[in-house]
Amino acid sequence: MASDVPILIYDTTLRDGTQGEGISFSATDKILITRKLDQFGIDYIEGGWPGSNPRDMAFFEEVKSVELSHAKVVAFGSTRRSNMKAEDDPQLKLLLDAETSVVTIFGKTWLLHVTDVLRTTPEENLAMIKDSVRFLKDAGREVIYDAEHFYDGYVDSSEYALKTLTAAVEGGADFLVLCDTNGGKLVSEIEAINKDVIEKFADVPVGVHCHNDSGLGVAVSLAGVGVGATMVQGTMNGYGERNGNANLTSIIPNLILKMGKEANCKANLSELRELSIYIDDLANVRSNIRAPFVGSSSFAHKGGVHANAALKVARSYEHIQPESVGNRQRILISDMSGRSSLMMKAKELGLEVEEKSPEMKSFLDQLKSLEHKGYEYEAADASFKLLLSKFLRHHSPFFTLQGYRVMEGRRDDNQTVVSEATVKIQVEDVTHHCVAESTGPVSALYKALSAALSADFPAINQVELRDFKVRILESENGVDAKTRVFIESSDGEEIWGTVGASDNIVAASLEALLDSLEYKLLKDENVGSE
Repeated sequence: MASDVPILIYDTTLRDGTQGEGISFSATDKILITRKLDQFGIDYIEGGWPGSNPRDMAFFEEVKSVELSHAKVVAFGSTRRSNMKAEDDPQLKLLLDAETSVVTIFGKTWLLHVTDVLRTTPEENLAMIKDSVRFLKDAGREVIYDAEHFYDGYVDSSEYALKTLTAAVEGGADFLVLCDTNGGKLVSEIEAINKDVIEKFADVPVGVHCHNDSGLGVAVSLAGVGVGATMVQGTMNGYGERNGNANLTSIIPNLILKMGKEANCKANLSELRELSIYIDDLANVRSNIRAPFVGSSSFAHKGGVHANAALKVARSYEHIQPESVGNRQRILISDMSGRSSLMMKAKELGLEVEEKSPEMKSFLDQLKSLEHKGYEYEAADASFKLLLSKFLRHHSPFFTLQGYRVMEGRRDDNQTVVSEATVKIQVEDVTHHCVAESTGPVSALYKALSAALSADFPAINQVELRDFKVRILESENGVDAKTRVFIESSDGEEIWGTVGASDNIVAASLEALLDSLEYKLLKDENVGSE
């Protein structure tokens, strides 16, 4: 049922997210992400734990001068130490020194943690929670209390778990957030426990903070909202410790599009995919193509029947309109494809062809033959478009490769392995013969090709190789196996993929490189003719 009260979105990518394996942000990255999250409409942005590391300290110092249009920056920490006054606790002082208007502190709910981890008494733990919240409230801060391991603690002793929340409320907490820190609870458990808490603490808003260890991070978060929680904590792209936190790129569209909830980022929902990719780029992480809503495969159709139906009535195979989250429908081409799929793919790429033309049948036969030889075009739209243009439009290449050579060697001075590539390229009646060195054969070939073409085609210098993948086909043939190479390129405005296949990895790589550069020139020519 729709609600006029916005569900508050609390992002902890910059703190909890960085606890994930391989995830790290510089202080500058964190400022950039903060600006981006604010522009999207996120309500709370948890910046880190002041004093825990130099980067977090630098972030909180720098973010003081950043003007945000909507979001509140949050400093995160724990309750005071046992047997210490709150005003004497150095960690609580650092939270105040961060000068954020909001502070989130976590405290222990589970008696196991109280007695075996903190090694204190249940009574002292309650005092730690109440004193810490009160200290921060007296300093003028909005205080969000994260009840760590709440659901496990509730199952162990519901009486004590609820007492920890009472302590936080008595201290003046503005929000009670229930945490499934181990990520092990089912939807039914979250619903039942949240209902009990919301009934007993009707005067204080309740939120949820869930992890994904059981693959249910999104589901249990939505379940919490379904029974009355008004804040959801999570991370972009599901970054986080172990299996990650509840993924906000799935939670947000489900809240808005499926549950009819209001959120302050609703007006910017169509920018969700861009936000997801932006954060992946800063984290230097490959985007998950199968991520719900924002992945490039989310609305991709491969089988001819599916693709045909999706083109006629999109919602027959798509649960939402892709554009609502900034995504798009894609038609994948493979040996499963029929003429309908090819027609849709051609249309998607801006090419108008006749479905029943003899050229289309011949092209389909050639495509299947090429895939039998090891080519695959699902992620190589650029190579497919070039192939289709050459076959149906009689596209003439902008340049011709006359020959190439790659040599590998090691220099005696520092034992560094160096690749040297030589290429001969013909542009109209002129032959360019160029040589380049690099740390690897593909990079050396790319530099040599760029040198040979840049005088006639300066736009080539805009092309950047972003990713390189090699797939061994027919591995039973050992070192003689055929390989398929996929290269992802970009000119800063568009990203495209190209493919090459050969029993020689350098030859396959060169083929994908040539397609990448050829596509850039074809793309620019088409833009110029519009």
